[in-house]
Amino acid sequence: MRGIRGLLIKADMLKKVFSVQNLKMTQAFSQDSSRNVDCFTYIIVGAGSAGCVLANRLTEDPDSTVKLLEAGPRDVLFDSKRLMWKIHMPAALTYNLCDDKYNWYYHTIPQKHMDNRIMYWPRGRVWGGSSSLNAMVYIRGHAEDYNRWSKEGAVGWDYEFCLPYFKKAQTHELGADLYRGGNGPLHVSRGKTNNPLHLAFLDAAQQAGYPFTDDMNGFQQEGFGWMDMTIHQGQRWSTASAYLRPALSRPNLSTEENTLVTKILFKGPRAIGIEYVKDGEKKRIFVNKDVILSAGAINSPQLLMLSGVGNADDLKKLGIPVICHLSGVGQNLQDHLEVYVQQKCTQPLTLYKSQKPLNMIKIGLEWMWKFTGDGATAHLETGGFIRSQAGVPHPDIQFHFLPSQVIDHGRTASELEAYQVHIGPMRSKSVGWLKLKSTDPKEHPILDPNYLSTEIDIWEFRQCVKLAREIFAQEAFEKFRGPEIQPGSHVQSDEEIDAFIRQKADSAYHPSCTCKMGQDSDSTAVVDPQTKVIGIENLRVVDASIMPSIVSGNLNAPTIMIAEKAADIIKGLPALQEKNVHVYKPPTLEAQR
Repeated sequence: MRGIRGLLIKADMLKKVFSVQNLKMTQAFSQDSSRNVDCFTYIIVGAGSAGCVLANRLTEDPDSTVKLLEAGPRDVLFDSKRLMWKIHMPAALTYNLCDDKYNWYYHTIPQKHMDNRIMYWPRGRVWGGSSSLNAMVYIRGHAEDYNRWSKEGAVGWDYEFCLPYFKKAQTHELGADLYRGGNGPLHVSRGKTNNPLHLAFLDAAQQAGYPFTDDMNGFQQEGFGWMDMTIHQGQRWSTASAYLRPALSRPNLSTEENTLVTKILFKGPRAIGIEYVKDGEKKRIFVNKDVILSAGAINSPQLLMLSGVGNADDLKKLGIPVICHLSGVGQNLQDHLEVYVQQKCTQPLTLYKSQKPLNMIKIGLEWMWKFTGDGATAHLETGGFIRSQAGVPHPDIQFHFLPSQVIDHGRTASELEAYQVHIGPMRSKSVGWLKLKSTDPKEHPILDPNYLSTEIDIWEFRQCVKLAREIFAQEAFEKFRGPEIQPGSHVQSDEEIDAFIRQKADSAYHPSCTCKMGQDSDSTAVVDPQTKVIGIENLRVVDASIMPSIVSGNLNAPTIMIAEKAADIIKGLPALQEKNVHVYKPPTLEAQR
């Protein structure tokens, strides 16, 4: 009996030992599984113009694992672009500009210098981000914009270090040269419609004394010419098409859509992961290296502030524990403002008839069948850059010509044959800010671009209207020109033009500069030239928010360039550089043209 009792005691002890060992093994396995599933080399927040580029370039290294999170849905349905034609048909762009399904649908606070108007700011909330919503205009800005960045503290971001990344990103349909790329994922094309109104616009600009430029992204920005567009084989060529889809088959890339990132997780001053909500469930994932915010000029600073990185006084007022005091987060907000000068057309050459229901069906069916026809372009095929006055070293006014009339962001249909030019200053002095409204990640921040707050901005806009009218008055438009619709013949004096601008000018959808790149010694800087958040480890921002100042042109191409260059920085590769690439300078600054 004693022996049996002893055996039972030993068996019980062995059972307990095995149970403990099994528990330890299970815990270890769970930890390993958790580590494998929930820990990545990089986490990228935002599958937009920058995030898709990073997802592609960082997963080129098979030893790096990447988690890409997007607040919106995919840009395809059952892997079909045709079923998501509102995104992929270039001519359908206004559908998503005015719909909150794929769009954050932001609004500013009332603008005190613009008759207290609330301004509408569409921003992409879908794979491809704003490159899935924009007008597909590919403009790089001027070389001097990037040289200015370097002087503003973004050392290593001058033109000779940026041009190679513009080229690396691009395949231009006209072929590679000193300025154009020929092997990149981003396909760029020229317009194919040959609408007589585009030709009239280019002729009129030359009659007014401005030069023709055959590539405003190349040697000579100044002048008027055919614009480049991110359209390939009749389809919108967003960063989702160019960069993300080709990388989806890589086993080291994991994606999530319809996820709202609510905060960055920290251990002391080091970012260790993020928290997000999907299908009502709160989740956490972690990183070995970097959390990278590519959520855009509004969402990136918003997420920093929600996570305790920003102006300490503002954060404390909302009860947010301060991780790092960075007063520049959300400051330095810059945007392009533009106005439409519209003319009635005496001939049926505009897009007016194309917008009739029956014709829209025909255009849509042709595009669905073979990606051709009027649906295969955004119709913003010509434009230009000029200087507002003598003494300005490089163009500070931009034109986009459209053989149609746009009313209220396209939300109101045109009722007549008309053409227009979008025109606005490129380097306005007015600077705004954004701040948190609350600690709720779903609540939009307070946006104040502070438009037209300086006298020089008002003067430049006045010049825009006068110079646009001058071009429309040239002989080339004689056989097409009807009465002026907007501003209208009754608007002539400076005071009347200023009042028109306050009533009608609107955002060109280029918010930027809210996480300014600069030196550690600059109290307004948020990230350093390596894209690292100052004072924080393992946290970067890579998107239009890190621009030190806004560039002279549309922002999509520069944002893609930023991400291409940042990818090399993150991977520790030497920076690409092209020295002594010449750029046009006006023969004299003593004249405006």
